[in-house]
Amino acid sequence: MKTPLHGPAKYVRLIAIGAGLTALACSFAYAAGWIGTPGLTPQRIIDTFEAQAGHHPGYRKNHAKGICVTGHFASSGLARSLSTARVFSQPRVPVIGRFAIGGANPSTPDTKVPTRSLAVQFATDDGQVWRSGMNNPPVLAVGTPQAFYQQVLAMTPDPATGKPDPARMQAFFAAHPESAAFRAWASSYKASDSFANTGYNSINAFRLIDAAGHVQPVRWQLVPETAFNALPSDVRDVDYLQHDLRQRLAQGPLRWSLRLTLAEPGDPVDDPSQAWPDDRRSIDAGMLVIESVEPPEQGACRDLNFDPLILPQGIKASADPILAARSAAYAESFNRRSRETQPSGARP
Repeated sequence: MKTPLHGPAKYVRLIAIGAGLTALACSFAYAAGWIGTPGLTPQRIIDTFEAQAGHHPGYRKNHAKGICVTGHFASSGLARSLSTARVFSQPRVPVIGRFAIGGANPSTPDTKVPTRSLAVQFATDDGQVWRSGMNNPPVLAVGTPQAFYQQVLAMTPDPATGKPDPARMQAFFAAHPESAAFRAWASSYKASDSFANTGYNSINAFRLIDAAGHVQPVRWQLVPETAFNALPSDVRDVDYLQHDLRQRLAQGPLRWSLRLTLAEPGDPVDDPSQAWPDDRRSIDAGMLVIESVEPPEQGACRDLNFDPLILPQGIKASADPILAARSAAYAESFNRRSRETQPSGARP
C-alpha cells in the first residue's frame, strides 16, 4: 500500500530535504551513463546545476559548506570475524572527517538545510584507506540514477518564485511509490541542535569479506553518544552548527558508535530507497571519537575526495548502481573544484 501524501507542508519539508541531494542526483545521472542526450557531458551537467544554484569557485558541488575535524576510531573487535579489514581489529585508527550541510551554496545558513553529512577517512597501519560519506536520512527517495534525474527535473526552481513547485514534487512522489520509506522518514524528521547529536547513515549497502571469503552485506550508521536536543525555532547565527561544534569540542571529544546492520537473504542490498526490517542483527564495531576542529575548508579534509568506493581489503561495494555513479560524480566535482580558486574573502 502506498504511503499517503499529506498537504503542502509535507512537500515543503520534502523539497528542503531533497534540495540537499539535488547536485548529487544531477551528477549521478550523467556519471553512471544513464542520460544519453547528445552533447550532454559532466561539465554541462555541473554548469546547468550551477546556473540554478549559483557558481561558487573552489567549493564542492554539493555539501559545499563544511568544516574539517580530526580524531580516531577505536575498534571493539566485534566485527573482525566478518571482515579482514584492519579497521575492525586495529585498536586505534586515525580519522580525518568533515561535517557539512547539503546544497551547493557555501553561504547558506546552517539551520536552513535539513540534510547533514559526515564524511570520514580511516587510515590503518597496513597502508589501507577507507572513505565513507554518510547522511542523516537512512534511505534515498529512489533507487536508480534514472529516477534521480527525474527528481532533479521535478525540483527545478520555478522562475516566478525561485523555489520548486510543491505540486510538481507531489506528482513526482506519487509516481514513485518506492519513495515511501524516505517520505515516512521526512514526515517525522525533527532537526537536532547540533552535528554532535545527529546520526549518520551509509544509505548504500556494502559487502564485508572474511578470511574465508564469506560475504556479509551490511549498512552502517554512526549513532551519537550526545543526547538529542531539538533545534531552536529561531536561530539567527548563519554558522550555528559550526559554532556549536567548536564549543562542544572545546569541552572535550565527541563520540559516535559505528553500528553495522547485517542483511539477511532477500533484503534489498542493491536499492538504497528500501529500508531493511528493524529486527536485523546489528554489531557495534567500535567508537568514532572526534577530538578537534579546524578552520572551515582549511584543514586536512579540504583536499580529500570522499569517494565511497575507496575501500580497504575486506570491504567491497554492493551492486547498487548508485555507488558507481557516486564515485564518478565525486571525481568530476573534485577535479573541477581543484582547478578553481576561491575568491579572496570568500565565506568558509
